[in-house]
Amino acid sequence: MSSLRDAAMNSKAWPFEEARRVLKRYEKKAPEKGYVLFETGYGPSGLPHIGTFGEVQRTTMIRRAFEIISDIPTRLICFSDDLDGMRKVPDNVPGQAMLKENLQRPLTSVPDPFGEYESFGHHNNAMLRRFLDTFGFEYEFISATDFYKSGRFDEILRRCCEKYDDIMRIMLASLREERQQTYSCFLPIHPETGRVLYVPMKEVNAKDGTITFDDEDGREWTLPVTGGQVKLQWKPDFGARWAALGVDFEMYGKDHSTNTPIYDGICEVLGVKAPEHFTYELFLDENGQKISKSKGNGLTIDEWLTYAATESLGYFMYQKPKTAKRLWWDVIPKAVDEYHQQLRAFPDQDEAGKLANPVWHIHNGNPPVSDMVVPFAMLLNLASVAGAKDKSGLWGFIKRYAPDATPEANPQLDQAAEFAVRYFNDFVAPSRSFRAPTDKERAAMEDLVARLGVWDGGLDAEALQSMVFAVGKDHGFEPLRDWFTALYEVLLGASQGPRFGGFIALYGVDETIALIGRALAGDLAA
Repeated sequence: MSSLRDAAMNSKAWPFEEARRVLKRYEKKAPEKGYVLFETGYGPSGLPHIGTFGEVQRTTMIRRAFEIISDIPTRLICFSDDLDGMRKVPDNVPGQAMLKENLQRPLTSVPDPFGEYESFGHHNNAMLRRFLDTFGFEYEFISATDFYKSGRFDEILRRCCEKYDDIMRIMLASLREERQQTYSCFLPIHPETGRVLYVPMKEVNAKDGTITFDDEDGREWTLPVTGGQVKLQWKPDFGARWAALGVDFEMYGKDHSTNTPIYDGICEVLGVKAPEHFTYELFLDENGQKISKSKGNGLTIDEWLTYAATESLGYFMYQKPKTAKRLWWDVIPKAVDEYHQQLRAFPDQDEAGKLANPVWHIHNGNPPVSDMVVPFAMLLNLASVAGAKDKSGLWGFIKRYAPDATPEANPQLDQAAEFAVRYFNDFVAPSRSFRAPTDKERAAMEDLVARLGVWDGGLDAEALQSMVFAVGKDHGFEPLRDWFTALYEVLLGASQGPRFGGFIALYGVDETIALIGRALAGDLAA
């Protein structure tokens, strides 16, 4: 363990770098609460998206890294801000008219448009928890509604009354002048309408722990800040929650970064040291726009898992969290194949190399062995030329290429074959565009057919690749990439593809000769 800890204390992998920052908080004194608390937040205003999952996964990676370098116990809380008023109706859910009638009511008071749970907030919380549970995350779930109503937040809310002027000073400095006139960090929940009110305070009574305000009709009300009758505006709520729970670490998206001094300042005004934080870059949709729960753009969690195993999503989340990434269908095959490349590299790496390998963090130091003897990208191309309707249509080719492979002995490959057929039919087939070869390309392809016709090198992918390479060179393709692009566009209907020698080895020499023959006869581009 000591050598692993030593390597972890020097690892440049970002989860270990973050874990060391958390550990530094307790260099001189262990936490009085007896553990280090990691937190992630979720705004259940819409269905959970992959960014939500990524926050939990990345935080878990840092938590596990921390457990290697420290013996202090840890907890991870997933906190749902479900007492927030519903400010707009998400575009991607049913019951639009009903939801409009419930605007500004807390999400846990809005009826569930799907008719499955006691509220819209409960529905979205369940969606999040279901997914986190399928990944085996260890976490504790806290609902803001329960947190406020159960009294767990009461002490901090009373302290917010005492420190009202200090909190307002922090908030007002960040607001435009017109907003300053009506702003309050407290949001009363109207006793009659149940709506979250954005109204100025007439009085904040620290001694009694109450607020006095006028509602939209000019009627005066006095409410206790405790017991879930009043909530905090979201920025003060962030800092106050850190103080109430004693949060040591929380990560959030770049869109929150300008608010960090506000969150920290409010936490510290309430007498608690602010946590460490990590700002990650945002996920983008196919058009480079930020993905959004309410718009439903980008990929959903379930959509990714329709076409690839969960571990590939974990790999995507690990990569460069401080770089904005396109999160669209075409990133899935690359993530699958790179994940398995890292799995294959892992056993031969030294301790430092293993700690820097994404699969260490995805699998908490104990990654499985890859049985993917055929890359996912190759399976997609095989599905294309074989016209496979299900995975059994691919296994005949796989067995010839890798005689020892079976669905039972290679469950990852078997699952990937099913995913590949599904992905090909849904995304590749509709967008394929075959073209006829140029005269130069036709001559080279005829030469390739002639050489394959006398080929006696078996299904050696590297030898076949060298031969294809030589054909392109002999026919004057410069750069040689143009030759391979021609093969992909003429034979596969795509502008890029696998190593062609590997494709021939998998698909078969005779089958490749026949495929080229069909392309030269104009059957594919017809």
